[in-house]
Amino acid sequence: MDIVVKGRKTEVPERFRKHVAEKLKLEKIQKLDGKVISLDVEVSKEPNPRQADRCDRVEITLRSRGPVIRAEAAASDPYAALDLAAEKLDARLRKEHDKRHTRRGARRLTAAEVADHVPDAATLNGNGQAGHEEESDGVPTKKIGSLEIKGEGPLVVREKTHVASPMTLDQALYEMELVGHDFYLFVDSETKEPSVVYRRHAYDYGVIHLSTDPMVARAHSPAAGDTTGS
Repeated sequence: MDIVVKGRKTEVPERFRKHVAEKLKLEKIQKLDGKVISLDVEVSKEPNPRQADRCDRVEITLRSRGPVIRAEAAASDPYAALDLAAEKLDARLRKEHDKRHTRRGARRLTAAEVADHVPDAATLNGNGQAGHEEESDGVPTKKIGSLEIKGEGPLVVREKTHVASPMTLDQALYEMELVGHDFYLFVDSETKEPSVVYRRHAYDYGVIHLSTDPMVARAHSPAAGDTTGS
C-alpha cells in the first residue's frame, strides 16, 4: 500500500511528499489496523489573507475494511497542519484498535436471548427506567419514555439529554473538527437556540438554526383547544 499525496488547487512540493512518508509510518499504522486499503493525504490552501494562521489545510483519509477514518487540521504552513492531522489520526486509530480488542472478548446477545439474560429488558428505556405495558383492543401497548408503542416495537429506546454551554459558530466548527464528526449539535450563544453545523462537499460547511414558531406553539398548547370559555 502506498500513500497518495495530492494538492487541491495548490502544488505539492517533493520535499513535502517525503515528509509525509516519514511522518505517516505505514508499518505503525498497519499494526493498529491490519486491513488498511488506502491512505490519502490532500493538501489545500486558503487564499483569504485574514485566515493566514489557518491558510494551509491537510486532510488524511484512511480506508480499510472497517470504518473510514479521517483526520484534518489547518495551520500557518502545511508541515504544521500535517503534524496536527497525524496526531488526530493516530488517536482515532488507537481508539478503533482498542474497541476491536474489547469486542473480541464479549459476545453480543441476540434479540431472542435478551429476555433470558436481562429480565424486563424489553420494557426498559435508555435511562434504565421501566416502561408500562397495557392491552388495547387485544394488542399489547407499551409506554417507553414519551413513546407509546403498539404491538412489536423497538426493543430498547434510548433517550439522552446533554448539558451544553452556549458557544459561537466558530467554536462549534472547532469542536466538530476536534471529534472528527460530520455534524455537531450546539446551543448558539447569540440566539440561545439549538443549531447544527455540518460538513458539505470539500471544505464547505453548513449550519441549521432552529427557532420556535409562536403560532405553531400556540396551536399545540392545551389552552388553544379550550373553547368553553370562562
